[in-house]
Amino acid sequence: MKKRTSLLLLIFLIFFVISLMSNILGPIIPDIIQSFSLSLSLAGFLPFSFFVAYGVMSLPSGLLVEKYREKPVLLLAFALAALGALVFAFNPQFSFALISLFVIGLGMAMLQVVINPLLRVAGGEENFAFNSVLGQLAFGAASFFSPWLYSYLVQNLHTGQEAFHFQLLEKLVPADLSWVSVYYLFALIAILMLLLIRGVRFPKVELKEDEKVDLGQSLKALLGQRKVWLFFIGVFCYVGSEQGIANWVSKFLQEYHGADPATVGAQVISYFWGLLTVGCLLGLLLLKLMDSKHVLMLFTLGAIIALVTGLSAEGKLVLIAFAMCGFCLSVMWSIIISLALNSVAIAHGTFAGLLCSGIIGGAVVPLVIGALADVMGLKLAMFFLLIPLGYIFSIGIWAKPLVSNARVGSMKELFS
Repeated sequence: MKKRTSLLLLIFLIFFVISLMSNILGPIIPDIIQSFSLSLSLAGFLPFSFFVAYGVMSLPSGLLVEKYREKPVLLLAFALAALGALVFAFNPQFSFALISLFVIGLGMAMLQVVINPLLRVAGGEENFAFNSVLGQLAFGAASFFSPWLYSYLVQNLHTGQEAFHFQLLEKLVPADLSWVSVYYLFALIAILMLLLIRGVRFPKVELKEDEKVDLGQSLKALLGQRKVWLFFIGVFCYVGSEQGIANWVSKFLQEYHGADPATVGAQVISYFWGLLTVGCLLGLLLLKLMDSKHVLMLFTLGAIIALVTGLSAEGKLVLIAFAMCGFCLSVMWSIIISLALNSVAIAHGTFAGLLCSGIIGGAVVPLVIGALADVMGLKLAMFFLLIPLGYIFSIGIWAKPLVSNARVGSMKELFS
């Protein structure tokens, strides 16, 4: 029992680290733009480099796990994360930033593929749903914490702090590039995870049929179905919307409202991710009371209203609206994935891998916004997000799952 608990804590820690390293980009984009004198179009290549790695690595990662098992893939993933972080920390230039983000993205994609089957076996299949929620809470906690970590480092470096870690970082990080310190910290975390995982014995994981990836006949059969492509686009649009807001909101607040990225911008992004986590918990409740398609449409409509308010309003309402975008986006990933898998009767493992490749939307949509921003301004460019959100709303209209989500008749029945 003690060994199982320790392994579960390690898995939750991996969830935390994935989120910590994945969601730092939004807060630091304004600093990168200023430090390297980038156009918004070029800045759009930063999230592109990170999330295109998911599109490249999601399906191959499943094959790597089947051939080499979980521990070697975990070690390789954290080695890539450490390498990517150090590449940029030692060479703080735009070109190295792109290389660094791609390499880190490869590692994060591999971790995402390994973690769920490992969680199922480590915690027991009967506890998998509960442990999955705990894993998502760990993921959400890191998303909330990540912008505050950036803010803490930027506000305290090169200010005469006597703490050992600040003095050490000040020897490594130029005074005008304080934000680069985040990548030294990420490299240290990845190395510590390597050492920790190296000393752990992992249970043998027998992949279920819906966790296996087949790049042969199963993939060919899936690619021939129109609905497979429609749901792939749905995942593409969700991740694109999420990252389009998270990566550009701090720059938007700086440009149109004079907000400091290290304080106000970081706080809004933190609350965006925090409310996204809270929204997941409410979504679990609503999915017991309503058809998942109706929940998806309701939350998508809320996201559209929050986005338009954030782009159009003034004062504190802008900050609240952008934070609420996270709350409204919260249920979209899980509902789109479940509707997709429940709409296809075959090769769920391969289909899940294909859907995860749709994470590449996080690469494309922020890039499109950056390109449009150089032509028409960032405010008008961010209205582009209404297109992917509109598509997500349409899923609630046309999706026809073979199995609908189980529901209860009333709140009283839910808690009885």
